[in-house]
Amino acid sequence: MRRYLSVLFVSYLLIIAVVSGSTYLTGQAGKQQAKDIKSITVYTSLPLEQIEPLAQDFEKSQEIRVNIVPLSEADLLVRANSQKEKPQADLILANRALLEQAKAANLLMPYTSEQLDIIPARFIDKDNFWTGIWYDPIVFVANQDFLKKMPQPPAKWSDLTKVNTVRVGITDFLASESSANLLYTLMSNQGEQQTLTFLKQLHPQIVQYAKFLATPVRMAGLGEVDIAIAVQSEAMRYLKDSFPLTIIHPEEGTAYLLTGAGLIKDAPQQAEAKLFINWLTQENAQAALQRNKLYFVPTNPEIPAYKSYDTKNLKLLENKLVNQEQQKQLLDKWVQTVRLNTKQ
Repeated sequence: MRRYLSVLFVSYLLIIAVVSGSTYLTGQAGKQQAKDIKSITVYTSLPLEQIEPLAQDFEKSQEIRVNIVPLSEADLLVRANSQKEKPQADLILANRALLEQAKAANLLMPYTSEQLDIIPARFIDKDNFWTGIWYDPIVFVANQDFLKKMPQPPAKWSDLTKVNTVRVGITDFLASESSANLLYTLMSNQGEQQTLTFLKQLHPQIVQYAKFLATPVRMAGLGEVDIAIAVQSEAMRYLKDSFPLTIIHPEEGTAYLLTGAGLIKDAPQQAEAKLFINWLTQENAQAALQRNKLYFVPTNPEIPAYKSYDTKNLKLLENKLVNQEQQKQLLDKWVQTVRLNTKQ
């Protein structure tokens, strides 16, 4: 009996050794795998729902992890500037205005490539410090039942005020950067007085100054307004969900918000960050966005996804009022003379 007990005890010790060894090796393998995988860090002011699908697809295809650090615009600039001597991130993904500020603060380094050379010059920094990857124009989104009653659809900004019974929905300029960019762009191209006069005329027709970009489009789809002044990406999303809407591009041109990427100066993982910037301008990135119902127009006109957007009649206007203090003053003037003016 004692002999069998000895055999059982030795067997037990062997089993313990094997299990412990396997666990150790598995742990070491996991540590080794985590250590070996390459990664980049991205500072971004964009919503996570826009960035996460891109990060996930890039990691699957390139085996490079994308560590996303979401920050407000102000915090992003402060953090990147505080790390200027020893950068902790590799690139900035943000709107053009923020990228221009990062360039002015000497936070970026120039980068171009064969893939980026295809992109039109208007979407790239003249010194190659940042590259635009997609844009989102402001459009008219008309309810189709409303259009059937009209002799002709509205084609110009001034057409919106020709019939004062037309109900309009728009996102409040105070609530959204994309919406406020429309104010600055119209003032850039039509002048301050003409723009404010137009907005004063439009004000009584506005059913709601919405807090979110999607709200005016939803209201047009449900017939609560006749026309929404909204970003095209939201209009596309509701169209894909079979809402009775028609997108119209204003003849005189319209505002747009450009999103781009800039390589941080002395980035620790420059090669991988450059690869990510190139990838963002290609078809796979667009496919990842569209699978998640994100319909931004790519700046690269050579990829198949570009052809799925109707840009034939789309005229883009530039916002020349880039000074932040000037923008704040104009926004305040709009609030006082239009938004809160009860004497109209």
